[in-house]
Order: sequence, then C-alpha cells, then structure tokens
Amino acid sequence: MITPAELLIRQLIAASSRHWVSFAQVMELALYHPDHGYYAHSPRRIGRAGDFFTAVSVGPLYGRLLAQVAVETWERLGCPPSFTLIEQGAHDGQLAADVWEGLQSHALGAVARYLIVEPQAAYREAQQQRLGPLLGERLAWVENLSGLGSDPAHALFLCNELLDAFPVHRVRWNGQAWEELGVVLDEHDALGFGPQPITDLVLAEELTRLPADPPAGYTTEVHPAATQWLRSLAATSFKGALMMADYGHEQAEYYAPERSEGTVRRYQQHRMDGDILGALGLSDLTAHINFTQVIAEAERGGFVLERFMEQGRFLTHLAKPWLASLEGRPPTSETMALLRQFQTLTHPSHMGVAFRMLLMAR
Repeated sequence: MITPAELLIRQLIAASSRHWVSFAQVMELALYHPDHGYYAHSPRRIGRAGDFFTAVSVGPLYGRLLAQVAVETWERLGCPPSFTLIEQGAHDGQLAADVWEGLQSHALGAVARYLIVEPQAAYREAQQQRLGPLLGERLAWVENLSGLGSDPAHALFLCNELLDAFPVHRVRWNGQAWEELGVVLDEHDALGFGPQPITDLVLAEELTRLPADPPAGYTTEVHPAATQWLRSLAATSFKGALMMADYGHEQAEYYAPERSEGTVRRYQQHRMDGDILGALGLSDLTAHINFTQVIAEAERGGFVLERFMEQGRFLTHLAKPWLASLEGRPPTSETMALLRQFQTLTHPSHMGVAFRMLLMAR
C-alpha cells in the first residue's frame, strides 16, 4: 500500500533533477508533514495502546524523580524567586504533570512556572487540557527556541526523547570518500536508496566528526538538525541546566564496526525493524544520539557537563532519598506500584541501559 506520505515523496523524487531526495527530507515529511506525518494532528498514543513505550508511559515516578533535578538546579542557583521548567517535545503533557506533582512537596513548587516549546496547535490544546487545571496561569507556550528571548532568567530545560526524532542524513563510505544515501525509485518502482556526492557545506562539516577510514560500504548518519538545535539553545540566555534523556551512544560505540548500517529504525505496534522506507507516515522513525557530539557542541555553547550515564544509574542516584524514606515502613499498594515502576526504569533488561541521561549546567 502506498501511503499518502509516500505518494508525496514519490512526487518529490519525480520533480527532482536528480530523481533523488535526501533521507532527511523523507524523514521530515514522514514524521512532521501537517496532514500526512506520523506526528500530525494530535499526540500519538504511547504505552500498550501505541507503537512504543517511553519512560513517561511507565508511570508517574519518572517525572517525580526528574523534579528532584529541578530542585537541585534551583538550589544551586541560590533559590531565585522565579524559576521556570522549560520542556520541548512535551507530547500530551504527561511528563509535565508528573514533574509538577513531584515539585509540590518542595519550596520550589510555590514559585515555579512551566513553559512548553511547541509549534503545533493540536499539541498545545492537548497539553492545555491536561495541565491547565494543575498549573493555571503558571503554564505558557512558545513556538520555538527563539521565543525564549531573555525570559526566563533561571530555568531547567527538559527534553525527553526529543533529538532521536530529528531528521538525519544517511551517509556511506565508498572506499574513498563519504557519499550521501538519498531516496530514489528503483527498477521495480519501489522506494530505495541511491548515492550522490556530498557538496553541502553543512554536511561536509558533520563529516569531519566521522571515522577516518571505515570499511567500504559502512553506513551511518549525520545530525545537522541536532547540531543546529544545540546552537539555538546556546543562543538563549537562561542560567540553570539542560536535562536530556534519549536513546544513544558515546562516539566509539556509535561508530563501532558492527553498527555498519547505522542506527535509524522504524517502530510500529511495538515492533522495531530496519524497514525505514516502509509505511511512511504511519510508523515512527528514530535515530540514536551521538552523545559525545552533543556534549561537545553544548560545551561550545557554554554548558558544563554535570552527569552523563545510563538511565538506571542516573535515576538510582535521584531515588536515594526516596528509597531511604521507605526503610522500616510497611509497604502500601502505592509504594509497591512505584517500586515496580522503579525496577522497569532502572533494570538493565528493561529501560536501565537502553537510555542515556545527560545533565549539563550553565
């Protein structure tokens, strides 16, 4: 079946002088086209009823633990009278609701505001429905990072599984040079991949970070959209911290020889595969994050590394005061439910190793 998104991509290929479009264009359209993209119209369902699980879908404990990061950041800044939690990629607002609940037992809860970076009206409406009754006038939106300006002055910037959905370019080493793998129509009139020489200066800059001499045929991705996003974030003026959680690797692991087809994957109905040109617009597309490059770019923008580790270790560190408070107390049904969430979030066979968490201060 040719989906509406695939039909648009076929039209782009036909209109191109090279009969070729970059995979970044395809990924952008398949995910974000206002009518036919996977994330069009309204937030996708996650958890059992959706295509994938996230830490947020496990339960409220994840957000409550992240609230502790906000408290630590606020206290490090000297407990200013105004402090904002900024979130991009807030989906339906569930993480914001969980974080806000976690703040209510702290002094920060009395002064905090919540600001969501969200360009899509349907998502803002869903977020308002969930968060409006909780936050009232302390909830606001901007469409993009440039809307932050000089306000807020003090903030924690949260992004949970944001960068893995940014469009990426696929590149392949042909034995002598890197070439870009774009999308073409093959001899059977099916979507496939075809190479083109790289002439774009932005891509050329990204290539300088890749392995110098991989085996011929080695394929990976470059992330200029993520680089530009980090530079836009660096152009803001708030003091505080950046908290990021996502699928990803450090550089040596990202470019390991066994990862010779890159990290782009398709998710549909809790199945993950490499058929990244199948069911376009109806399935999620993701690419892992190169956290070494993210950290280096953020440091160039004025951020300082605080903590970077697997999700299990990071959340265990945050949970120490809560776990200590449970000692000697009879378990309740709520406590047992939260402990099950903690195990799912931190155990290596669940989410504890697959996700990485990064905290950077400014």
